[in-house]
Amino acid sequence: MEYSSYISLALYFAVMLAIGLFAYRNSTDDLSGYILGGRKVSPQVTALSAGASDMSGWMLMGLPGAMFVIGFDTLWIALGLLLGAWFNYVLVAPRLRVYTQEADDALTLPDFFGKRFGLQKSSVRIISALVIILFFTLYTSAGLVAGGKLFESAFGMNYYLGLMITVSVVVAYTLLGGFLAVSMTDFVQGCIMFIALVLVPLVAYQQFSGTAEVLSLAGDSIAPFSESLHNMTLIGIVSSMAWGLGYFGQPHIIVRFMAIRSVRDIKTARTIGMSWMTVTILGALATGLIGVAYVNKFHPGLTDPETIFILFAEILFHPLVSGFLLAAILAAIMSTISSQLLVSSSSLTEDIYRSYAKKDISQAQLVRLGRYCVFAVALVASLLALDRSNSILSLVSNAWAGFGAAFGPLVLFSLFWSRMTHSGAIAGILTGAITVLLWIFVPVLPDGQTLSSLLYEIVPGFIASSLAIVLVSHFGKAPSASVQATFFAAQDKLALMLQADEPPVKQTA
Repeated sequence: MEYSSYISLALYFAVMLAIGLFAYRNSTDDLSGYILGGRKVSPQVTALSAGASDMSGWMLMGLPGAMFVIGFDTLWIALGLLLGAWFNYVLVAPRLRVYTQEADDALTLPDFFGKRFGLQKSSVRIISALVIILFFTLYTSAGLVAGGKLFESAFGMNYYLGLMITVSVVVAYTLLGGFLAVSMTDFVQGCIMFIALVLVPLVAYQQFSGTAEVLSLAGDSIAPFSESLHNMTLIGIVSSMAWGLGYFGQPHIIVRFMAIRSVRDIKTARTIGMSWMTVTILGALATGLIGVAYVNKFHPGLTDPETIFILFAEILFHPLVSGFLLAAILAAIMSTISSQLLVSSSSLTEDIYRSYAKKDISQAQLVRLGRYCVFAVALVASLLALDRSNSILSLVSNAWAGFGAAFGPLVLFSLFWSRMTHSGAIAGILTGAITVLLWIFVPVLPDGQTLSSLLYEIVPGFIASSLAIVLVSHFGKAPSASVQATFFAAQDKLALMLQADEPPVKQTA
């Protein structure tokens, strides 16, 4: 790797740290500012922040690798993700923005679950906070492993040095600037990812005479689209598209909706976010498809399909541009790590310590504690990441389903059903999480395989969680009048806000 690539990387790190310092000076005067940016985040930053924290390195490595290996079946996953993200903007975003403020200004997702039932200290709050802290600590460690391996494979650095650089930069700007820093860096990282996923497939495409040659060469390794469509089963389509269900329960994504400055801005954020997501997903799929054709034509010696983006960056571009493209992968990894660190820190600070502390604590002390928690979670995740051969990455591949099944139905019922009870909410979290774990790890099939080999675990987990919420709530005591009054007040406020955005009706003579 030439020095110009290192220059690009150094500039990227400098920008991230500068943003963290800027956010430190503008948003960290109280806990709301540190956790949610004071609910003043613009729709542009909201959209790209949600997208960047969502996709992570999976967008630039996992999705092209999936297209490279399994071919056009990957399109169903992409379609499911696009539909899930769109419904998340339509169904969850406006209601969550209003309801979290109406519910005594809830600052975190567990905080909202508790205050949804008029409770400051509740079992649903502590259970959901513990689930978030546990899984996001493991999730973060996997991101750090990916960062360490990126430095090792692309820059020739020692794995542990790469891990240290990754965690140091992420912790620095997250610890300094909190949510505003995370959102602003995600915005920049989202722009970098967008440019990279447009530039790489376009330049790679220039190595061929046209689309016909790409499809012909790719056809030597993957089935044509018509054959793939013919062979795809209904269960296979459901399993692939069910990835979209996960969006309703991802704390690091939906917290962006809680922080946007107004409900009126959500429509703008949706337009920007869905446009960004559509282009980047198509770019990732094109990178994988063209990558298959490129390998079959030029035989560059690719050993890992998930590194096809790195291969293109190193072979097809000037080292200065190559460094920028590799920084795009790092940006994708870091954007998700920072979001997970902040959500975990918020749960430790707001949902566990503040709820159960026996003495009052000032806003400045809470912010300081939040910074300590960011460092603590990062430290534990780094220790886990020291074992580069651990099985954490296999857990991360199922974490999307775990969060989606445990929290997705609860978020939807919290926003749409006034009759849901506190016991029903607890039952939903536990049933969804346990179903996913059983589906993944218990070898019940005759050949010793698990049920996840037949159907993606989020489907049974989501269904079981929904049924548990409905049944336990139906047979339990109805929520109090004050709890239901808060629910309907949020619905009325949202209706008024949406009505205010509608154009006036033209009067006819």
